[in-house]
Amino acid sequence: MSKYGCNDVGSLVLDRATVAGGGGNNHHSLSFRSFRWRLIDTISCGGSSRYRCHHAAAQKSPENSSSEIVAPVTAPSKKGEKLSELLKETENEISDREIKRKEESLEVMKRVVRKLQNEEERDRVEGAREVRKLAKEDTEARVTLSMLGSIPPLVGMLDLENVESKIASLYALLNLGIGNDLNKAAIVKAGVLHKMLKLIDSSNGSCNLSVAESVVANFLGLSALDSNKPVIGSSGAIPFLVKILQDLDSNLSTQAKQDSLRALYNLSISPSNIPFMLETDLVPFLMNTLGDMEMSERILSILSNLVATPEGRKAISDVSDAFPILIDVLYWPDSPGCQEKASYILMVMAHKAYGDRQAMIEAGIMSALLELTLLGSTLAQKRASRILECLRVDKGKQVSENYSSAYASAAVSAPICGSSSSVDSNQKVCLEEEGMMSEERKAVKQLVQQSLQNNMRRIVKRANLPQDVVPSEHFMSLANSSTSKSLPF
Repeated sequence: MSKYGCNDVGSLVLDRATVAGGGGNNHHSLSFRSFRWRLIDTISCGGSSRYRCHHAAAQKSPENSSSEIVAPVTAPSKKGEKLSELLKETENEISDREIKRKEESLEVMKRVVRKLQNEEERDRVEGAREVRKLAKEDTEARVTLSMLGSIPPLVGMLDLENVESKIASLYALLNLGIGNDLNKAAIVKAGVLHKMLKLIDSSNGSCNLSVAESVVANFLGLSALDSNKPVIGSSGAIPFLVKILQDLDSNLSTQAKQDSLRALYNLSISPSNIPFMLETDLVPFLMNTLGDMEMSERILSILSNLVATPEGRKAISDVSDAFPILIDVLYWPDSPGCQEKASYILMVMAHKAYGDRQAMIEAGIMSALLELTLLGSTLAQKRASRILECLRVDKGKQVSENYSSAYASAAVSAPICGSSSSVDSNQKVCLEEEGMMSEERKAVKQLVQQSLQNNMRRIVKRANLPQDVVPSEHFMSLANSSTSKSLPF
C-alpha cells in the first residue's frame, strides 16, 4: 500500500530510514531527536494519505469511477503497534545509557574506596579528595560511598602525621554527612569525636587554625542529628567550641566562630548538655556579646534553651546587668526575632522567680513592655502581656500585704471591752482603716497613671504618632487582659 502513499506508518518510517541511509544495508539506530521528527512527519503524512489513496485508485481504475471506491486503509491497531514499538525502542536506548552511566559511576567510586584502603599515604589523600568532590553535591554518591565502606578508612586517616591528610579526611567526612543522617551516625560510631579532640590538643603552629576550622565544621554537621547531641556533649567538645567562640585571635575566620555558635545552639537543644555549658563561662560571654547583630539572634536562641532549666535561669540572673541588657533588646524594632526571643527569656524568668520580677521592675521593664505591646510583633505582644500580668499580680500582693499590716496594727490598739464607748472606738478604727486603704489605693493608682503617662510620651515619640494620642485605657486593658500565669507562647 505504500505504493499508493497510504497510511502505513511502518512503511513510511522505514522507507525514510532507508533513503536517508543511502542503501538497504546501511542500518542506523534512531536517535531520540530524529525519531521525534520522523514520528511527526509520519503522522502528518498519515493525515492526508486517505485523499491520495482515493486519487491513486481512481486513476488506476477509471471504469469504476461511478462506483464507490473504498481505499485500502491499514488497521488502526497495526499503526498503534508500529508506534509503540518505536517508542519502546527509544525508551530502551535511554534506559541503557542511564544504566551504563551508573555502572561507570559505581566503578569510579569503587576505585576511590580502594585508594582509601591503600597503604600508600599519597593514594589515601588523593582518595579522600575525590570523596570530598564526589559527595559535595551528589546525594546518591554519599549513600553509595558509605555503603562501599569509605567512612572507617577516612576516620583512620586522622591518626596520620601529615596535616594535609587530616584536613583532606575531615572535609571528606563533612561532605559525606551533608543531608544524610545515617552517615552522621556512622561517622560518630566510627570514633571520630575523640580523634578530632585529640587532633586539636596535639596540633600546633600554623596548622592549628586550618585543623581547628575543619573540626568545628564537622562538629556543626554532626550535632544536627538528635542522637548525636548527647554523645558530642559528653565527649568534651563543648569547652573546645566555647574556646573557639571566645578566641579574639584575628587569624580565626569569622565562619569558624559562626559555625561554633551554631554548633553550641544545636547542642543546647539537648537538656543533658546544659550542665556542660554552664561549667564554662559561656553565659557571661553571650550576655556581653549581645548587640552584635550577626550573632545576637543565635545567642538569644541559646539562652532560650538554657532558661528552660533552673540552673540556666540562675546563671543568667547572676550575670551583672543581665536584665538591663535583655530589656534593651526589647527596643530593637528592626529585629523582631530578637525581640521575640528576649521577651520569651524574660517571660519564663518572670513566671518562675519573684526575685527576677523585682529585678526587672528595677531595671525599667515596664516602659519597654508597654511599647512592645503597641509596636511589637503579634508573638512579642502576647509575651509582653504575659510579663505584665506577672508584674501586676506582684503589685496586687504588695498592696494587700501593706493593707494587712495596717489592719493588724489597728486591731491591736482597739479596746477589748464591749461598752458603748468601745463601739464608737471600733467604728472610728474602721473609718481609719478605710481611710488608710483608700490612701494606699490612691497612691498606687497615682503611680500607675504617672508611669503610663511617661511611657505614653516615650512611645509616641518613638513611633512618630500625633501628640494628642492618649490610649491610656488601651494600655490598662492590655495589662489586665490575661488571667492565667501559664506559658502558652
